[in-house]
Amino acid sequence: MTTRSAADAAADLNATGHLRQLTTLTERLTGRLVEESRAFEARRPQDVAGGMAETRELANLYRRESAQVKANPKLFAGGGVTERKALIRATEAFEAVLARHVLAVEAARVISEGLVKAIAEEVASVRGSPSAYGASGHASASDARAVAMNRTA
Repeated sequence: MTTRSAADAAADLNATGHLRQLTTLTERLTGRLVEESRAFEARRPQDVAGGMAETRELANLYRRESAQVKANPKLFAGGGVTERKALIRATEAFEAVLARHVLAVEAARVISEGLVKAIAEEVASVRGSPSAYGASGHASASDARAVAMNRTA
């Protein structure tokens, strides 16, 4: 019969703590993305603005934690089976919500770009043709307002 050392028990406890911590982080990030997806799907992207800093912070923390685990898988080596299964479920839910979120953000981007393009085209049609030089050699008076549009969101 082998006895476990205090160091082994501490490592297992630490692994279980890491698993629980990453599961909680994943669930929090998933919750934020669900809220954002709902706002985008309801065509209310302005509702997302207030929580963007928190979402960005959670996403960066998740990225760092995931990279740490990938670099050192032994961090979870002694963790409990229950905690591992909870993390797997949380990760699967996160991936599904992330896919939905990507679609919602892309749809909002397309709609926003379409609105900007329509406004720019309307302004251009109201302005008429660009100014040219008149018979006197002076430039004709034109509208001095400008509209700029680029393809980056």
